[in-house]
Amino acid sequence: MTELARDAADKLDTVSSAGGQQTLDRLVALLDLEKIEENIFRGVSPRHSPVRVFGGQVAGQALVAAGRTVPAERKVHSLHAYFIRGGDPSVPIVYEVDRIRDGRSFTTRRVVAVQHGKAIFSLSASFQKEEPGIEHTSEEMPDVPAPESLPTLRERVEGYFGETIAALRDRPRPIDIRYVNDPPWVTRETGERRPHNRVWMRADGKLPDLQLLHVCVLTYASDMTLLDSVLARHGVYWDLDKVLGASLDHALWFHRPFRADEWFLYDSASPTASGARGLATGRFFAQDGTLIATVVQEGLLRVL
Repeated sequence: MTELARDAADKLDTVSSAGGQQTLDRLVALLDLEKIEENIFRGVSPRHSPVRVFGGQVAGQALVAAGRTVPAERKVHSLHAYFIRGGDPSVPIVYEVDRIRDGRSFTTRRVVAVQHGKAIFSLSASFQKEEPGIEHTSEEMPDVPAPESLPTLRERVEGYFGETIAALRDRPRPIDIRYVNDPPWVTRETGERRPHNRVWMRADGKLPDLQLLHVCVLTYASDMTLLDSVLARHGVYWDLDKVLGASLDHALWFHRPFRADEWFLYDSASPTASGARGLATGRFFAQDGTLIATVVQEGLLRVL
């Protein structure tokens, strides 16, 4: 990463919490890894990050590392990842790429993220040469209000207290998030127990026309609000209750081309929770109703 990119990443948490193009540009800088050696890359976190590196950040950076070793004409169609240890935001993350296979149609990469000599995250990603084929989908986008008609995230959190809520209000947001339904910190008080958590999302500004970057930004965003769908089933929410949580694994399938700087609906739900773990599934729809991606995550959730 260049010094310019490092400085831009540092400023992620010093700009206005309103987000916008400047904040998005700093996310792009965060995803701009420094090449250390063949198959070895280095990434950083904003200096004033929370105690642990945000899971979406390390997943997005790992996908960038994998994509940098793959021909541009091959597009990522799936990734499978494990969060092994909490990341330390005060030191760089080294990404080691293993070129597992380069076939005629598919390319497979494995990435291990390392800090302090130990693996903190591992990712396997598959890339495919574009080709025509049969096509269908049985998933229909829910009938929801348009994103422009919904309150901003800052408007949603006004009047609510707690560290998590304050972070939602004050931290710079490269992703514009609009809740379709009442967010979980509201339903916690109203007693509503709903099976779905639905939000509109988009990168808060204009992204370059680089498809891998759009995929990495969606990967970054996919770790937001997903485990909320587990907690919403039980009327609890992060620091408003005694909840300890962490992402354990993460899988994403990319079905069709999309732009992450255009609105997409993130519809998530939790089919089951047990053993201090909760499973969450999510579907991403473009604004025209096209299913563009599917995500599944299991998280550690200890409600004390």
